[in-house]
Amino acid sequence: MTDDGRAPVTDGLRLEPAALEDGGSFVRSAGLVVDEVTSAKVSGHIEVGADHHTPWGIVHGGVYTTAVESAASIGASEAVRDRGQVAVGLTNTTHFLRSLVEGYVAVEAVALHQGRTHQLWRVDLRDAAGQLVAHGELRLQNVAARPT
Repeated sequence: MTDDGRAPVTDGLRLEPAALEDGGSFVRSAGLVVDEVTSAKVSGHIEVGADHHTPWGIVHGGVYTTAVESAASIGASEAVRDRGQVAVGLTNTTHFLRSLVEGYVAVEAVALHQGRTHQLWRVDLRDAAGQLVAHGELRLQNVAARPT
């Protein structure tokens, strides 16, 4: 953080890994709260509830898919930020294992491979009891950061 409390800027683009508030309303509505960020691991959580429901009263799988994309992208971008790059998702494969109506969901993203041009991250989402709710993998490409 800078002295005025704002996130660091590189070439006009905020690269603060936890800056989800800069995302659009879609990302904010998904509700991911980032608790810890390193270049190889991101952890966070989501409090899911009625705002995340499908018409059938369970949490929409898109919430989990968005958490996979967001958590892995934050960590992967942190890994390449010193090179003036960000990481963008190429392939998001998310498996939905258990349905939820409401509650706490822990999100943990871990780098499996971090290369010069690509990265692969694994993301697990668990309920308050530690049961796996969803699992995803995100393949990302490292690209030059573009000023906004």
